[in-house]
Amino acid sequence: MAIIDVVIIPMDGASISISKYVAEVQNILEEMKQEGKIDYQLTPMSTLIEGELHDCFIALERIHESPFQKGVERVCTNIRIDDRRDKKRKMNDKLDAVKKHMQ
Repeated sequence: MAIIDVVIIPMDGASISISKYVAEVQNILEEMKQEGKIDYQLTPMSTLIEGELHDCFIALERIHESPFQKGVERVCTNIRIDDRRDKKRKMNDKLDAVKKHMQ
C-alpha cells in the first residue's frame, strides 16, 4: 500500500488562485475512490492518495493531465511516495502511531 503526497501547480498565467484546478483533481480522485481503486485526503497544502502503487500511478497521470485538458500549457507536479511493503497500513494508521506518543 502506497501513500503519495502530491501537489499540482497549473501555470495558467491568468490567476494566482488554483482552487478551480484543485477541485477538478478532487473530482477525479473521488471517481477513482468510488471505483474502489484509491482513497484520498485533501489537505490545505497538498493531496494525499492511498492505494496500490499501480492504481496510484494511474491517479497521478489523470490528475496531472487534468489542467492540460482545461487549456493550461504548463503544469508542475511534485510527488512524494511512501511505499511500505513489510506491513499494510493506511494514512490514519500513520497519524495514530504519532498520536500514541503524544502526552
